Amino acid sequence: MKLLLLGYGAMNKRVAKLAEERDHEIIGVVLKSEKEDVPYPIFTDFNRLPEADALIDFSHPDLTKTLLESDVLLPLVIATTGEKEVIVSKMEEKASYLPVFFSANMSYGVHILKKIVEFATPLLASYDIELTEKHHNKKVDAPSGTLVKLYDAIKEIKEDADPVYNRHISTVKRSENEIGIHSIRGGTIVGEHEALYAGHDEVITIQHKAQSKDIFANGAIDVAEKLMTMEKGFYTYSNLGDE
Repeated sequence: MKLLLLGYGAMNKRVAKLAEERDHEIIGVVLKSEKEDVPYPIFTDFNRLPEADALIDFSHPDLTKTLLESDVLLPLVIATTGEKEVIVSKMEEKASYLPVFFSANMSYGVHILKKIVEFATPLLASYDIELTEKHHNKKVDAPSGTLVKLYDAIKEIKEDADPVYNRHISTVKRSENEIGIHSIRGGTIVGEHEALYAGHDEVITIQHKAQSKDIFANGAIDVAEKLMTMEKGFYTYSNLGDE
């Protein structure tokens, strides 16, 4: 499989290494400008990209939007977080004539975490729910795209859910509909996500811990291998045939 990478940060460096170990070829990196420390051909004209089997995007919303506004005609694996509504809208436009996959978290285990939360929430309707995510000290967006995804799954079930991000500014007790959303940043934490259900005299915790960034890189490569054979459309883990 011939791959293009959008951006060349920590995640796409892992994608490149693992893809080559899996006998795939990195034919270039797409950037807005030249960069000296990239060991692959650099392409800065988003409207004139070389032929490839797929493009993997672990970049920044600005780069992702530029890509989605271009004339690109490749299967797209988008894993960028931030500006979700804008980016999803643009991806849906592209999906009218290209196969486009999006996930805020490329770990299949996180996809299963979301499924468990969807199953547990109606069964624990009277329980208070708190969502927490932990990441390294270089992550700039908060809450993480994955935590937003978990909240969205709960919101589909509990339509009256009320997300609360800054509890310290309030002096009233917790409401029944409140969903506490918490972000922790520090050290080199790869990524941890937790849904806590607190009932009367008991607590149920559903948690996922990433132990290496490789789970996200390999997840993106796995998706690219499948997406290159798919018809046009907007795909997620829920409709790519992984369940």
